[in-house]
Amino acid sequence: MWDPTSYLRYDDERSRPFHDLLARVGAERPRAVVDLGCGPGTLTAALARRWPDARIAGLDSSPEMIDRARTLDTPVDFALGDVADWHPAPDVDVLVANAVLQWVPDHPALLRRWAGELPAGGWLAFQVPGNFAAPAHRALRAVAAGPRWADTVRPLLREDPVDDPVGYATSLAAAGCAVDAWETTYLHRLPAAAEHPVLNWLDGTALRPVRAVLDDTGYADFRAALGIRLARAYPVRQGQVYFPFRRIFVVARTGARAEEKQ
Repeated sequence: MWDPTSYLRYDDERSRPFHDLLARVGAERPRAVVDLGCGPGTLTAALARRWPDARIAGLDSSPEMIDRARTLDTPVDFALGDVADWHPAPDVDVLVANAVLQWVPDHPALLRRWAGELPAGGWLAFQVPGNFAAPAHRALRAVAAGPRWADTVRPLLREDPVDDPVGYATSLAAAGCAVDAWETTYLHRLPAAAEHPVLNWLDGTALRPVRAVLDDTGYADFRAALGIRLARAYPVRQGQVYFPFRRIFVVARTGARAEEKQ
């Protein structure tokens, strides 16, 4: 279960990669734009402001996120659905997948399918977190490997579910796309609080599968053990915690006519 309030706790930090990604999308008058994994919809609404004449749609698998998105004052059409089952309509000229594909098994194959289904000259833009080797995720896996949680939690955690920029670029270029791929490490400065801020950050994302399989007591104990490790890995300095976060970005232009439309 996704918690929109928890996810939006660090809204500024989570939204910056979305805007950096979209800055590289050069579509001028798209007919339709789809945001896959739209979450609470606040970023999808920005697509409607950028392309006011386009049909804008947002899709997410979380009923809680879609319920929150539908409260927004925006012309976006929000719907519940699984991105792995989604196929673009013929008029979808821009497809955005922001921080969602890391949850989708074998998503490189899905990206190649989308590249073949989008119209020639269409835009496919996505970003995924590339921080699975960071101290936060190492701490998460270390706690999950303990005897109390090894059977229930450890199988749920992903060692490295994303590719690097070269891997994505090679795959999509082979599918006939012109590809712009890069990575950025953001240094988030999170204000210190009663609970460690990186623990609060993980509540909104990586800890979601853990919460789903543990009762209230078990989850509280898991978080307490993880918080101890996070405090060592990310100490408080001048009232804040420095949290480096690597992200991987790809913007691909589809089809043989892509260069003609630039």
